[in-house]
Amino acid sequence: MIYCQGCGKEMHESAQACPSCGAPSTGATTGGKSKVVAGILAIFLGAFGIHRFYLGNIGLGILYLLFFWTGIPGIVAFIEGLVFLCGDEQKFNAKYNRR
Repeated sequence: MIYCQGCGKEMHESAQACPSCGAPSTGATTGGKSKVVAGILAIFLGAFGIHRFYLGNIGLGILYLLFFWTGIPGIVAFIEGLVFLCGDEQKFNAKYNRR
């Protein structure tokens, strides 16, 4: 069971929408990847692609590792970290916490 983000009532985790208020379900509210952790990893260790490994993007993580010495992945990762921290939680969950 999970809690609806619209009204806070309990609903089954496989439900597409809340039976009480009709708000669309975003899936389980526990577990999965955290946008705050991803953002902090990107800001402080992003030049090495640590945030990409955390999010499951192994290919991009390796690319960051190969080119970290240029400084470009560090700049890109810093911007990605800000986007993760300031972005919408539902969009982040839809992209990185798919079932």
